[in-house]
Formats: sequence, structure tokens, C-alpha cells
Amino acid sequence: MLKSIVVAAAVMAAMGAAQAQEKKPTAQQELMTRCNQEAKGMTGDARQKFMSECLSGKSAKAKAPTAQQERMTKCNQDAKGMTGDARQKFMSECLSGKSGQAKGQTAQQEKMTACNKEASAKGLKGDARQKFISQCLKG
Repeated sequence: MLKSIVVAAAVMAAMGAAQAQEKKPTAQQELMTRCNQEAKGMTGDARQKFMSECLSGKSAKAKAPTAQQERMTKCNQDAKGMTGDARQKFMSECLSGKSGQAKGQTAQQEKMTACNKEASAKGLKGDARQKFISQCLKG
């Protein structure tokens, strides 16, 4: 009798192990996997909001990203390689719409760079260079 119980327990344990290996993920686990795949590349509040909506069944992926989400994505791409205070300042300006230019240069700074290159290409120096750059910056 004891031998039958031991054999039955061993068979049950073996069946339980086989079932555990064959066990498929639950619907919630599958949903979590899908949402995580769709959220690749998202960070911070945008990712948290997306995951919340996705897991509740509201597919945020079906909705177009908001202007702020698009701006965040672009600013993050433009800020690659930046760190510390410089990155923080750039992100703040970029997200507020003050700086749409790459790597945090303002339109005025970009114009100054272009005018300087043009003055150098013309070989201008001294007063002539200063006068040229002044006129170039005015438009």
C-alpha cells in the first residue's frame, strides 16, 4: 500500500512538472509582452502612460503620438551624447520649443556660424569682416 502511494506521488509529480513546462503564458502575460515590445524606445512618463493604456486595453499605439511625445522623441535623439547640465539645459529648451536646432544652437548662433564661414571663405579680416558679418546677420 505504501509502495502504491509513493509510486502515485511520483507519477503525479512527474505529470505536474510536464504540465509546468507546457504551461502557456496567461492572457495578461501575453499582453504585457506585447505592450513591452510596442513600447521599445519610449522612456519616462511617456512609457509609463503608454504601458498603462496598453495594459488596460486602450492601445496607445493605435493613437497618433501627441505633439509633446513627438517633441520628446526628437529632443532625445538630438541630445544623444550630451550629458549633465548641458543635456538638461538643451532638453529644457528643446521641449519648451525654444530650440528646435540640433545640439542646442539657437537660430542666431547658426546664422552667426554661417556668416563666419562665408566671411572666412571670402578671406575677410578686420573691419571688412566685421562689417560683412553685421550685414549678414541682419539678413
